[in-house]
Amino acid sequence: MPMPHRSGPSSSSGPGRRGPGGRPYGNRPYGGRGSSRNQQQRKKRTCRFCDAKEDYIDSKNAKRLSRTVSEQGRIIPRRITGTCARHQRQLTAAVKRARHLALLPFVNDAVS
Repeated sequence: MPMPHRSGPSSSSGPGRRGPGGRPYGNRPYGGRGSSRNQQQRKKRTCRFCDAKEDYIDSKNAKRLSRTVSEQGRIIPRRITGTCARHQRQLTAAVKRARHLALLPFVNDAVS
C-alpha cells in the first residue's frame, strides 16, 4: 500500500533552509564565511627549514622539534607554522621518531 503524500514543510535540507538571523544560507554580506572587514593582510610565512637550508631534519634535536609541537603534544599543522610540504613530512617523521626515543612526549599530562 503506497504512503500518502505529506504536504507542508519538509524536514530535509532543501533550498528553503534559513540560517541565523532569518537569512538563507549562502547569502551573506561580503561573500564567503567571514566578513572581509575584520580580516587583515597577513604576510606569507616562509619555511624555517628552507630558510636555514636544511636538507635533513634531525630527530635527535629535541629543542628544534619541540617548537613544532603544541602544549598538548600535537604536531602543529603546515598552515599555522608555514612549513613547506616536503619539510612537514620530514618533520612529522622526525617528531614520531623522537617520541619513540623518549625525547618528546606523546601527550603532555596537564592536570587542571
